Amino acid sequence: MLKCIRVAAAVIRSSIDGEARVFATARGYGEYKGWWEFPGGKLEAGETAEEALVREIREELAAKIRVLDLISTIEYDYPEFHLSMDCFWAEITEGEPVLKEAEAAKWLSAAEIDSVKWLPADREILEAVKQGL
Repeated sequence: MLKCIRVAAAVIRSSIDGEARVFATARGYGEYKGWWEFPGGKLEAGETAEEALVREIREELAAKIRVLDLISTIEYDYPEFHLSMDCFWAEITEGEPVLKEAEAAKWLSAAEIDSVKWLPADREILEAVKQGL
């Protein structure tokens, strides 16, 4: 049986030049270096998904967010582990994202979402994200 890893991801939404966009980051390390994902990370013991997101975004992007509605929980089997990922809409309430771990970032419109190489689990939520923009 695969080890289960619980994570939370923030689909940070903003209107830029009058168009709704979401914030995506490219991994800066590991086997999937250069692949794109919604920012977030692992839940720590006793932490809710929402608390983990606020902490992770502060650590990874030096910004404060408000966690909004749950979009979906993605269950995905990678070869080495099972990923359970709670994906939430979010908005930045303070600061501008500063990349501390990712190698790149983009604000993507619905039309641009498919222009980057998404991690397999993140790809599972793209249709719902497009519908929400």
